[in-house]
Amino acid sequence: MQIRTRLAMLFLFIGGVIMIIASAAVYFSSASFRRDYFYKRLENKANNTAKLLIEVDEIDVNLLKKIETDNPVNLPEEKIIIFDYKNKVLYSSDEKNKITIDPKLNNRIRLEGEIKFKHDKYEVLGVLYTERYDRFVVIASAIDIDGLSKLRNLRIILIIVCLSSFIIFSVAGWIFAAKALLPISGVVRRVEEIEISSLNLRVDEGNGTDEIAKLARTFNNMLERLEVAFKLQKDFISNASHEIRTPLTSINGQIEVLLMKERSSEEYISAVSSVLEDIKTLTDLANRLLLLAHATSGEMNANHRSVRIDEILWQAKEEMRKFKKEYNINVSLGSSISDAEQMIIHGDEYLLKTALLNIIENSCKYSDNHSVDVNIENNRKQIIISFSDKGIGIPEEDLDEIFEPFHRGSNAKAIEGHGIGLSLVYQVIKNHNGTINISSIINQGTTVEIKLSML
Repeated sequence: MQIRTRLAMLFLFIGGVIMIIASAAVYFSSASFRRDYFYKRLENKANNTAKLLIEVDEIDVNLLKKIETDNPVNLPEEKIIIFDYKNKVLYSSDEKNKITIDPKLNNRIRLEGEIKFKHDKYEVLGVLYTERYDRFVVIASAIDIDGLSKLRNLRIILIIVCLSSFIIFSVAGWIFAAKALLPISGVVRRVEEIEISSLNLRVDEGNGTDEIAKLARTFNNMLERLEVAFKLQKDFISNASHEIRTPLTSINGQIEVLLMKERSSEEYISAVSSVLEDIKTLTDLANRLLLLAHATSGEMNANHRSVRIDEILWQAKEEMRKFKKEYNINVSLGSSISDAEQMIIHGDEYLLKTALLNIIENSCKYSDNHSVDVNIENNRKQIIISFSDKGIGIPEEDLDEIFEPFHRGSNAKAIEGHGIGLSLVYQVIKNHNGTINISSIINQGTTVEIKLSML
């Protein structure tokens, strides 16, 4: 069922319930008022008739009957019966005995003073009329033809009004639902227009204050993130293709040249060695891309465990020295470190070591003396690792994009590299709920500071 239909039905239900409750309240209030008013008239009639018969000496039963017969203000089908203290009938205008009175009822009236009840079509009131020396029971009954007729007309009018209101509520609810959902319909139409090639489009936020505007802003924020993600993906694929194509082109060219004519053993060895270097470059690039994909997949928490960051750092230093013996890596513990427990974190040992290796490699590679100073500190909540070098530095305009895949500083183009290392480091540190900050001065050096939460 569509939201518009549900809203219209809800509107009809709420309006219908209100109309039914209001109509019922009007009808039952009117019925109660009619009943009280009619019984009040019966009470007045009973008291007046008893007073004439009992207190006026000149009026006897026959005269009273004649008076009541010719009385123009008599109630419809009016019946008056008066009993003495022995339940003997002193006066009765009920000649056809339509109202049957049990002696027990008279005794009850004497005890309670007043009783109201219905007898067939008649509404009956029994009251106790007291005189100085005696007490009489007066029974007055009549049919409220006029009052019941008005009540019946009121009931018909209320039913017609309720039915009419249901129709009005249905139409009004349908129109109201359409108007209420109009902004959402606009959002839906706009979203349907947005494709991969048009992620720059945005949803109209309307007045900017209501819930629809909040929904539109949420869509726009999502579209903005998607646009950035697609752009990054596009750039990533383009750059990765370029980086992979370069060594493949080199390998292809060298093999084609090698096959053009017979070569000496030395030439074959030289060519194969060059191809091997290109294959190593290609393998290294593929490994880094796989690591970057793993780090950005959000599935690395499964390998987290308690590790010591100093041990990982020492391992990274030893591995780097195996491949780059000319690199000088100086590791020191700050004065804030007093025992090994202060260097334990929760993380993926392999990815953390890879991240530290990348920072160390960059620091040494871009320094003239191929050295880096690594220092570990502790501020009771976090472990702080800083890497300082005296290299070429990073231009200020490149610092904002330095963590983007394949982005390299404008002054580092001549040095071999792929531009994946720092983006990998950023993802690893981010997934470990840490932070990374880089400060640099051209031709003076760069400092990379990493903060990781302690266990």
